[in-house]
Amino acid sequence: MVSTPTSTNVNRPLDAAAAAVMVMLCLSWGFNQVATKLAIHDIPPLTQATIRSIVAAALIAAWCKLRRIPIFTRDGTLLAGVMSGVLFSGEFILIYQGLVYTTATRGTLFLYLAPFFVVLGTRIVLPVDRFHPAQWLGLALSFAGMVLAFGLPTPAVDPRQMLGDVMMVGAAIFWAATTLLTKASALNRVSAEKMMLYQLVVSAPIIAAAAWLAGERLPQAPSALALGALAYQTIWVVSITFVIWYALVKRYSANRLSAFTFLAPLFGVAAGHLVLGEPLTLAFVAAVALVAGGLALVNRASR
Repeated sequence: MVSTPTSTNVNRPLDAAAAAVMVMLCLSWGFNQVATKLAIHDIPPLTQATIRSIVAAALIAAWCKLRRIPIFTRDGTLLAGVMSGVLFSGEFILIYQGLVYTTATRGTLFLYLAPFFVVLGTRIVLPVDRFHPAQWLGLALSFAGMVLAFGLPTPAVDPRQMLGDVMMVGAAIFWAATTLLTKASALNRVSAEKMMLYQLVVSAPIIAAAAWLAGERLPQAPSALALGALAYQTIWVVSITFVIWYALVKRYSANRLSAFTFLAPLFGVAAGHLVLGEPLTLAFVAAVALVAGGLALVNRASR
């Protein structure tokens, strides 16, 4: 199941175009947090995730048929594809259930431990892409920016909150594992569309079962705002930006790409200010500067 990606794309630094695309992706994912909040009163979170997987799978499959992108050929990716779908399911189940017990602020900080897990994981599965000390410093600076923006978590006083924290760390591990599996397995040889289809097709029934077990129900007909927010998540975020993300993972260093995801929650804060009227602080401006400086260190040439 494990392929050997060429050294030219295992640790390839991000060029200006890739960096610009990653900023666009993180901006989209930041607004996705707001879209989830806008829809959550009418459509429970795991139900949202189930609908996203089903509809996005249909849209990507239609695109593949239109563009004649092969998705049913035997290419040795079935086992890795199913594994990636299971990891994808576990990530979102843990995120949504973890947020039942812990706060959004704590959950965000624990979830964005994922880039550290990616960097640690590459030392095992992709040793050519290991970070140098200056890049570790950049990663630490970016995370420090996150802490400055969201605040340092206080010790959990409620055991349920600790459970939620652990679930968010688990989600971070699953997210990192999905990225590493994509980069280090036979999935690296197929189209980004096929990678995404594996995850969506496998995750839909798993997340649907989790929604049923959690007792999620639609209390009423969703409002136009909720449906619009869900459409944004499904059509743009999952069907398009996730596919672009996996195309980048195939081509560039997984470590450097993962570090860029620190921008997503910061864009989420900015989106909350623009859409929901949530306040911004001077600490947030300083946090953006720290994250930007950290990313500059992370993406410097290795030599």
